[in-house]
Formats: sequence, C-alpha cells, structure tokens
Amino acid sequence: MKFVRRLILATVLVSIVGLWFSAQKPDIPFEELEKRYASSASQFMKLESGDRIHFRDQGLKDKPAIILVHGYSASLHTWEEWVDSLKNDFRVVSLDLPGHGLTRETSLDSVSIPSFVDVIIEVANNLGIETFSLVGSSMGGATAWALSLDHSERLESLVLVGASGWPREDEQDAPFVFRLISSPFIQPLLINMDLTSLFRSGLEASVVDKKLITDELVNRYFSLSRAPGHRDALYKLRTDESERMIATPELMSGIEVPTLVLHGDKDNLVPVVGGHNFVQYIPNARGIIYEDIGHLPQREIPEKSVQDLKNFIDDIRKTMIADS
Repeated sequence: MKFVRRLILATVLVSIVGLWFSAQKPDIPFEELEKRYASSASQFMKLESGDRIHFRDQGLKDKPAIILVHGYSASLHTWEEWVDSLKNDFRVVSLDLPGHGLTRETSLDSVSIPSFVDVIIEVANNLGIETFSLVGSSMGGATAWALSLDHSERLESLVLVGASGWPREDEQDAPFVFRLISSPFIQPLLINMDLTSLFRSGLEASVVDKKLITDELVNRYFSLSRAPGHRDALYKLRTDESERMIATPELMSGIEVPTLVLHGDKDNLVPVVGGHNFVQYIPNARGIIYEDIGHLPQREIPEKSVQDLKNFIDDIRKTMIADS
C-alpha cells in the first residue's frame, strides 16, 4: 500500500514538474521583436554604457522639446496617441528605458531610477536638446521627479502622470497580481513562465474601461518582456529596494520646476493620494484629477489628457516669454 501511495505521489510530482517545464517561455531575440514592434520612426542610439536605446524623435526640430518616459514593464508605445497630437507643435522624443521595450541593456547596473535619469540626460545631450519638458508615467514619473531634483536647469516643465514614489499605506490594498509578482518567493518561479494571463490581469487593473485591453496589447507587453535580459531587469525593479526613489514632503519641496500632476481617481496601482501629495508638496504645482479614470490617462482619455498637457506647456512658455 505504501508503495502505491509513493508511486501516485511520484507520478503527481512528475506531472507538476512536466507542466512547469512545458509552461516555460524562452527569450525572443531582439531581431524578431524589432520586426514586430519597431516603426518607421524608430531609431537606436548606443550610450557610453554600451546600452542600445530604442527611441523615436518626432515632430519639429525647431519647436520646444518634450521627452516622454513610460512606466514599469511598458514601452514608448504607451505614448503613441499623445505623440500623434503633439508632433505638429513640438519636438517629441519617446524612449524605451533599459530593461524595457526594444532597448538592449548591457547589464543590470543600467536598471534603476538613478540610471534611468542618466540615460535621459545622455539621450537629450546626444540629440542636442538643451532644455525640455519632461513627462513621466508611473515609474517614469518617479524617474522624472528624480531628474528634476538633480537637473532642474534642463527642464522647462515637469509633468507627472500617475507617478509613483509615495509609499503605499497598506500594500494589501494593491491588486493581487502585483502583490503576487512582487513576492520574492513566487516571482522567481514565475519569471520564465507563460504570464500572458497575469499581464492581462495587471493591465485590466490599470484601467477602468477593460475594453481597452486588447489581445494585441497584452501580447505586446508580454512579448517585449521576453527580450533577452528584460525579465531579470523587471524582477530587479520589483524586488530591489536599495535604489528605489521614495517621495517625501521635504524632498518634493526641493523641486523648482513648474509641475503638472495628472492622476486618475480610480488608479489601483498608484493611489490618487499620491497625486494629491505631489500637488501639496511640490512648489508651483497644479493638479488635475480625472474622474472614473485609472492609471493610464494617456490611453484612457488621450484627447483630454494631451490637451491638458498642451495648455500647461503653453501657459509656462507664455510666462517665460513675459519674464524674458
């Protein structure tokens, strides 16, 4: 009888191991991903670190420059609707951060917010952009406000879209999928598996209108996460707190750049209290809180949110001209 039980247990374990191995998804070569997701506007720039940055430099070179920075596990594609609206009046640069999209990072040393700040400055320098408006979404927002503290002389304005940085009062309030992939025990087991369903759950948790989350969108997010090195990079960003930027009232009071805060009141990923905090503690900040909108105003209400951005930049530039 013991032999039979052991045989059944062994069979179950073998089956589980077999299913786990069969669910593994290998890396997708960059060459294949570029064929799928690069566009005619795509360019690549090699940095001093050796990283090969994917970016798009669109619009009018003689107009004010805007640099757009995406969030965690996203890519420059998140800004496409904004770019279509902005490129007739601005020079618009969007880029994939190391560990994301079609950018090839040389090591995990490139994957942290301080390193992202350096990347943005180097890209701007290489493109000959002296000053610019900087727009960041989610983790890109944390990168943007971090850059504003060290390089305020480079910025004409700062725009934070569902920006992260403030500690969440209760991590148990976060969507289950994000608590799951943040677990140091669970994530190593999941990192190379087929996470299509988790990506879909995470994206659906990001928006109010679930119809925005198409199969094409989910496949793009998951496919780009399978670029060589990207899954390790995303794992580092979720679990390594040593270089995470934490917003505090004292730190935010040091931001000298005119700032616009855009935040959805139904944001499940970065609670709207964070948006209110940015407005409260950043001098010269103004805020717009969107009703019934989640974490991605640039996707959920692109026309409204990009117009708010344009109005803000127009006001800033009028003030600059009046003061000159």
